[in-house]
Formats: sequence, C-alpha cells, structure tokens
Amino acid sequence: MPLELIADRPGHAILSEYDEPELAPGEVRVNSLFSSVKHGTELRGFRADTPDASDRWDRELGLHRRGEAVGDEFLRRLGNMCLGEVSAVGAEVDALQVGDRVFAHLPIRETHTIAAARLQKAPDGVSPQAIMYWDPADFAVGAVRDAPVHLGDRVAVFGLGAIGLMVAQLARICGARWVVAVDPIERRRQAAQRHGADLALDPTAVDAGLEIKQCTDKIGADIVFETSGNYRAFEDAMRSTCYGGTLVSTAYYHGDQGLHLAGEWHRNRINVRSSRACSEPLPQPGWDFARIRRESLALLVEDRLKADDLIDPIVPFAQAADAYREINEHPERSIKLGIDHLL
Repeated sequence: MPLELIADRPGHAILSEYDEPELAPGEVRVNSLFSSVKHGTELRGFRADTPDASDRWDRELGLHRRGEAVGDEFLRRLGNMCLGEVSAVGAEVDALQVGDRVFAHLPIRETHTIAAARLQKAPDGVSPQAIMYWDPADFAVGAVRDAPVHLGDRVAVFGLGAIGLMVAQLARICGARWVVAVDPIERRRQAAQRHGADLALDPTAVDAGLEIKQCTDKIGADIVFETSGNYRAFEDAMRSTCYGGTLVSTAYYHGDQGLHLAGEWHRNRINVRSSRACSEPLPQPGWDFARIRRESLALLVEDRLKADDLIDPIVPFAQAADAYREINEHPERSIKLGIDHLL
C-alpha cells in the first residue's frame, strides 16, 4: 500500500499506509516526484500551537469568534505543495494525459487521486524547487505590491523564511537601492546575501534597528517587511523604519510575549499594513489573487526569482518523518524542507 506523511498527535510525524481510491470521471492519478512543506502556518498546526487561530472565523463580520474554538485536528496530513507525473487518466479528462508533469497544493504522499481541474501543467524546463516556491512567492508578490517598493527605496526584510527570501529578491527587482535582511539563522542570512541582499544582520547579536539607522544616514528604511510572526521582530522592524515610512507585515502573530508599541511607534508616524495576497478584494485596481499567482509563477519560470538553492534540506521520502521532526525541533538547520520521491 502507498504511504503518506501524517501527524498522529501534536509534534509527531509518521509515514502511514492509505487506500488509493478508484478513478472517478474527471480525475487523474499522479505519482509524486517532489514535495515540500510550509514552515510557518503548517508547523504551527503540527505543534497544535494555534489557540488564537483556532477560534471560529466569522466571514460576515471579518473576525475570530473568541471562545468558539474549532481546535486542531489529528490525524493531520502534512505538506503543502507537490510536483508529480500523471500515471492514469479517468473518463472525461481531455486536458491531461499520462506522462504530463503537474503540480498543486497537495500533502506529502506517494500518489494522489485528484480532480484534473485542480492541477496545473508544469512548464517545460522549470525545476522542482522553483515549483515548490510558487506558494511563498505569491504572498511575497502581494506584500511588495501592497507596500509598494519604489525605485531607489531602502528596504529591510525581517524574517528570512521562504516568504522573506522572496520579498528580498522582489525588492531588488522593483528597483530598491539597498536591501538589508534580518534573521537569527545563519544559513538564511547567507541565502539572502547570495541573492542580492547588501547586508544581513543577526538580531540576537546586534541592535538591528540601530544598525539600519546608522547604515542609512540616520534615516532608516523606507519600506520594512516583517514576515516572521515574532513580536520582537515586529518591534525591531518598527525601530528600523524611517519617519513616515511603511511597515508591511505578512505574518500571523502568536505566543504569549505580546506586542510592545514603544516610542518609535508613538513618535515616527509609521504606516503599518497587513498583507495577505489571497484576502480579496485587493486594493490595486485590476489585480486579484489569480493574477498575483500567474505573475509569481512567471517570475519563477523566467528565473528572475531564484529558488533552486532555497529548498534546504532535500531528503528521500523514506526519511520524511524524521526530517519533519528535525525542522520542527531545529529550525536553524533548514530553510524550506523538500522531499525528493525519486531518491
């Protein structure tokens, strides 16, 4: 029987057998080639670290209903994106055939039986790593458009996970004069500098706000992005923003620390924007999430956004459970976990 990666309880990943259903009309079967993980939201769910997010979301009112908890469900499938090859085609499927490479938001498992309409054909020549970055890239594109970044801007990026690393590259594409990347994890700072960041700072070793002010003629960054969901990072981001500048957050904040809105917030007239590319309608005329996704994929396919060395580590499917526990317990050892089903 085929295997899939699941969490059977909070913080514990295993490979588990599953039954493959028969093909229904309109469906195809896909053999997985490469899969990846979403390190932010997905890992929080894996740890059951979501008490604030688990309150029921009221779409009509646009708020979480406090005390009406949905709760974290286990067994929980793990994984966020999959590239695979079509191995069988059901009736009423005309757009795909056996051998096509396809991708979609899918969990980490050996096979998928899925509606053909949910899949996209992978462009010729694009790497699996680039496909895995389609999800973080679209939220990064949304954030940079929400800022927006202008020609000549000085930009700071706090949090160098997948979204932050894409934001740093996009800022340069948009014409930023200077980009500084901030993260406590060394391999992520190194990745940001490989892809164009002028400076990388460890916020546990230096006062990031002070360093950024001193590097910008005592002015600060015009645009600051905070992508980590860490309250301390948000405070450091505020300290780094110039008077009247803009701080854009893509993150979901959590934990018991709380946010301390200090003197920089009070004195410097900082503009704070939340950014979530799939929260529609978008503020820019002519843009919706579908257009952002098309643009994100195009940037990856054209190799304007670089991702091939940003899937780190890459492990065989047989090691997926151990690797998942490793990234949860030792985030300093990874950027974005990739699962190569052919290894």
